[in-house]
Amino acid sequence: MSSTRPRYFIGIDNGSQSSKVTVYDAHGRAVSEGHAALRPYDTPRPGVVEHPDDDLWTSIGAASRAAMAAFDGDPADIAGVGLCTIRFCRAILTADGTLAQPVMSWMDERVALPYTRTNPDAAYVTTSSGYISHRMTGAFRDTAANYAGMWPLDPDTWQWTEDDAELAKYGIPRDMLVELVLPGETLGTVTPAAAAHTGIPAGLPVVATANDKAVEALGCGLRSPDTLLISLGTYVAGMTTGPRNVPDATDFWTNYACAPHSYLYESHGVRRGMWTVSWYRDLLGEEAAAHAREAGLSVEDHLNAEAAKVPPGSDGLMTVLDWLAPGDAPYRKGSLLGFDGRQGRFHIYRSMLEGLALTVHDTGARMAAELGAEYREVIVSGGGSRSDLMMQIQADVHGLPARRAEAASAAGLGSAICAAVGLGAYADFDEAVAAMVRPGATFLPSQDHHEVYRRLESVYREIRGHTDAVYRRSFDLFG
Repeated sequence: MSSTRPRYFIGIDNGSQSSKVTVYDAHGRAVSEGHAALRPYDTPRPGVVEHPDDDLWTSIGAASRAAMAAFDGDPADIAGVGLCTIRFCRAILTADGTLAQPVMSWMDERVALPYTRTNPDAAYVTTSSGYISHRMTGAFRDTAANYAGMWPLDPDTWQWTEDDAELAKYGIPRDMLVELVLPGETLGTVTPAAAAHTGIPAGLPVVATANDKAVEALGCGLRSPDTLLISLGTYVAGMTTGPRNVPDATDFWTNYACAPHSYLYESHGVRRGMWTVSWYRDLLGEEAAAHAREAGLSVEDHLNAEAAKVPPGSDGLMTVLDWLAPGDAPYRKGSLLGFDGRQGRFHIYRSMLEGLALTVHDTGARMAAELGAEYREVIVSGGGSRSDLMMQIQADVHGLPARRAEAASAAGLGSAICAAVGLGAYADFDEAVAAMVRPGATFLPSQDHHEVYRRLESVYREIRGHTDAVYRRSFDLFG
């Protein structure tokens, strides 16, 4: 490829609710994109949460075709594809790489347990990225950086364990494991069948990335241990980065980062975090939608504008976001506490945003203390970061400048960065991030508001100590 011609990279971001595919130029600017929603999960029995049919591949295909149809450049100038999919999923494949059964969601209880072979057609046990890698390239190859969790991976070498006793703990025979590569290495090339399904040119190299949170972090420009990244997604957590595996941490857990043999530290978080915010928006229904139309706003912008009029602390209303209970406390439920007649629907909405920020501030501070780190700024990514109200709440709660991630799909940009590094457009990840990631707007904290939240947080962190006993008793009645 001539150096005078433009160079493009495709970033695939297969998330928990949708697949997004974006074509980026070498400076990280999105030039075309496609989006396809995932179907609702199948839950045939308690504890089982599956992606129906071949939904991951179907949605990636639809999003890719839309992105390629909108691309007005020369497909010959596309250098390669970075592939990122949902983490903590488990895919069981037949010998030819097709699904032996539906892909297990990260919420499926089985992904936290050793593998038990119940399907005689099962030939490989892999992740969602291992499955999609095979659909894209025909190779049984996957990124090592998507095997956090119940997998026999050595976290220091990033290779399958050589210890047969350790391997046996996970229930996966060695011949059912796929080949591993590091982020930035090539998984294979797009097959003609995959090209027909996606619209992506056949023969393009497909480059390994990592797990979706690590790829999102890369697309946000997280490269320093003095920065806390807050990811506002279905799962909301704080993240920072570092060079060492910390296997015995108590207030965070160690994940794999995009740069080989670097690590992403993740605080404890909120399951169904932004999902709960969307749930409340939808619960308000047509009345809220009608008011939004009258104001010429989206429902989200209408809620944010009205909730911005509510004082910090929501007049004492506190939301504990346990709409999906953690695995170690299945009895927990979400709570709205502190009603006294002053509050209305916008207090509830603001209180939910505040509950997310207070939770991540608390867990992020615990992580920093254990790491011996001190944050100087906060980066906020995900759809919720588009809200100025959410950004200001994050700045005020943390008492730090809060910077919005500029990329609409941080994981898509992170995928493209992996492809750019792997294919030699940049010498390393630092150079690629400097060239391809642009900062978004920064929100400065109000010290008066920070003081309100500091005092509120001391109350907030004690709530579960009082409600757990109540929910244990109600769990016996209602589950």
